[in-house]
Amino acid sequence: MYKKLPKLIVILGPTASGKTDLAIKLAKKLALSKIEGFNGVEIVSADSRQIYKEMNIGTAKPTKKEREIIPHYLIDVVWPNQEFNVAIYKKLAIKAIKNILRRGKLPFLVGGTGLYIQSIVDNVEFPKVKPQKKLREKLEKKTEKELFKIYKKLDSKGAKFIERRNKRRLIRAIEVCKATGKSFWQQREKGEPLFDILEIGIKLPKEELKKRVKERVEKMFKLGLEKEVKNLSKKYGFEIPPMQTIGYQEWKDYFEGKIGKEEVKEKIKIHTLQFTKRQMTWFKRDKRIKWIKDCKQAGKLIREFIRN
Repeated sequence: MYKKLPKLIVILGPTASGKTDLAIKLAKKLALSKIEGFNGVEIVSADSRQIYKEMNIGTAKPTKKEREIIPHYLIDVVWPNQEFNVAIYKKLAIKAIKNILRRGKLPFLVGGTGLYIQSIVDNVEFPKVKPQKKLREKLEKKTEKELFKIYKKLDSKGAKFIERRNKRRLIRAIEVCKATGKSFWQQREKGEPLFDILEIGIKLPKEELKKRVKERVEKMFKLGLEKEVKNLSKKYGFEIPPMQTIGYQEWKDYFEGKIGKEEVKEKIKIHTLQFTKRQMTWFKRDKRIKWIKDCKQAGKLIREFIRN
């Protein structure tokens, strides 16, 4: 028998593509035009770094004003030195989405972390492998490059999509491969769908995205990224996983007097652009995504989806 599932809108795309702006714009428009069966829109973040408190500028979080206009969830959830992973994210995100639906609102899942999005869209079950202390201690001593090399040998398919600079994720992937003798990627099982989902993707021309990335990094510097990273490094050091991500890790050499500020800026721009390519490689695998050019097109798709 056919089971009617609750609606969920996913808005995704690479870093700096304008996902947050589009989601807020759409949420306002849909609220004003009264969406059929819903009394407004609320947003659940699908960003693996906006989860962390105190990391604001380097993660390009929506402003407090934006969050007051349209409520956002799964932003500022844990401290940077606290353990967090996709399994915890999935549990919290499902709870937030169901609470939004319960209040008669339409949930938007918005972000660029492919694994977080897929965990909800495909109701993915992740391998239950306990942390292996000795192996982790051994792997912690290695660089991201060395870890990626090890992981690539164990799981060549997964290596195409994993964040190469995410030390924690690389260690976990190696740990699962070694404990089970199987590919980490192939062990993620899809469950029964939880929601009726429309996936909307923002795809920009390469030059436009490049321009946006550069502007975004310049803006972060003006807003005080250096001060934010300095305070975080004093408090937590550079060894914790969130500090080893783009926008933060590049400052280590600067604070040690090895490179200048302009080099830090250029490195962040280059690493961000490399990351957007990996994000698009991930998203292109999902043929269900409807790629759009503007807000009008997205609004039309959402209205049709809700009507049907």
